[in-house]
Amino acid sequence: MTATDRPRTFPGTPATSGSDIGLSRLRAADLIPVATGGLRTRRVRVLLSMLGIAIGISAVVAVLGITRSSQADLLARLDRLGTNLLTVVNGSNLSDAEVPLPATATTTIGHTEGVEAVAPTAELAGVGVYRSDKIPPQITGGLSVRAADSSLVSTLGADMLAGTYLNEATSRYPTTVLGHTAAETLGITDLSGAPRVWLGGRWYTVIGILRPIELASEINRSALIGFPVAARDFAYNDRPSRIYVRSQTERTLEVFEVLARAANPKNPNEVAVSRPSDVLTARLEVANATTTMFVGLGAVALLVGGIGIANVMVISVLERRSEIGLRRALGAARRHVAAQFVVESFLLGTAGGVAGVLVGVTVTYGMAVHLGWQVIIPPAAMSAGLGTAMAIGVLSGIYPALRAASMPPTQALRTS
Repeated sequence: MTATDRPRTFPGTPATSGSDIGLSRLRAADLIPVATGGLRTRRVRVLLSMLGIAIGISAVVAVLGITRSSQADLLARLDRLGTNLLTVVNGSNLSDAEVPLPATATTTIGHTEGVEAVAPTAELAGVGVYRSDKIPPQITGGLSVRAADSSLVSTLGADMLAGTYLNEATSRYPTTVLGHTAAETLGITDLSGAPRVWLGGRWYTVIGILRPIELASEINRSALIGFPVAARDFAYNDRPSRIYVRSQTERTLEVFEVLARAANPKNPNEVAVSRPSDVLTARLEVANATTTMFVGLGAVALLVGGIGIANVMVISVLERRSEIGLRRALGAARRHVAAQFVVESFLLGTAGGVAGVLVGVTVTYGMAVHLGWQVIIPPAAMSAGLGTAMAIGVLSGIYPALRAASMPPTQALRTS
């Protein structure tokens, strides 16, 4: 056989040899250049078809990453604040009238098994706190005055921003400790100049400012005074209106169940018991529900992206009929033509998935750093997102590939 008798091989067409003439083959090394030919010549269309996949994957990765980072922050706060803080407050009777706690409630709760600390407080009805005695009494600013004792800070795990808290001595004199929100509302940021506030028609000296207490927002909006001075100046009757209880962590649920009866043995149904940390736990559940919703939206975006890729590939098949006919005429088998378009669609999906993962990671990192959270990006979210994008790319290319493979060479060349 002379050189002119040997089979000729064209770029992008199956290679043959003298020993297997008629057996059509396509090397893997040739498949990628052939499959990327259409991608390189239609860059704008490629970018637009990748966009849907990228948006869907980035949404899924970002939502899962931000949710995990937020949950980690909430769990850290729960660990720091503790889930063993309980509150006992005035309940209501069958007539829906408020029923005050018994005067013995603090003592009986303190004797309950599993209780580590008890801090009674009493909101003084009709007593407002003002920066000046010239302010009309009806303008309360949402602030209140509460009687408390020295056990409140340790029970709540609170810290002082400035000054000192009430003790046995200062509880007997017209002194007050302001919650963080109350201090900000009154415009008192420090204790320079011995600031005073107007409480119930009397001047009280501010001796301390509390830092924000996350699980007791009512304390943040209050001016705290001692029980002795509350009894002397405002006729306090020894009945607490809210009692904070710190239980042994492993017995929190057990203590929760018996607190109402411990506070009011005769009428436990007239006592309201709650756990402030349940608010943070509820936020975790809301975050999970929101995550499911946004992941669903990301799945919709992926579906739209897959349809977009399929549409682009169908158009590509129609535009490249002459190329398909020529390759088939030169010996390319149907499977080679199909493989070309499936690989092209796979590359589109993969590129969109990679772009989506990068965008999702960037958004998660930026959000977490901005809010001071620990950055947590689930590896499963990235790998599953990329794998889904690849699978969508393959599935989106099957129909266009089958359509291209089934096109007769003569018809493709005649209609080109």
